[in-house]
Amino acid sequence: MNRIKEVLEERGVKQVWLAERLGKSFNTVNGYVQNRTQPSLETLYEIASILKIDAKELLVTKDIK
Repeated sequence: MNRIKEVLEERGVKQVWLAERLGKSFNTVNGYVQNRTQPSLETLYEIASILKIDAKELLVTKDIK
């Protein structure tokens, strides 16, 4: 799972804007945002670069008990 949706909302950025910067379709980016599909590591790092955030901040981690 990823936090792309949360980060976009925090920054006031639209999915269309991100799709244009990535050179991907809106549907592809929407799949990432809705967690229907996960971006490749390369794309995840590209998203992080575009959003000026550490790639780790885009990932959801679960606490292991």
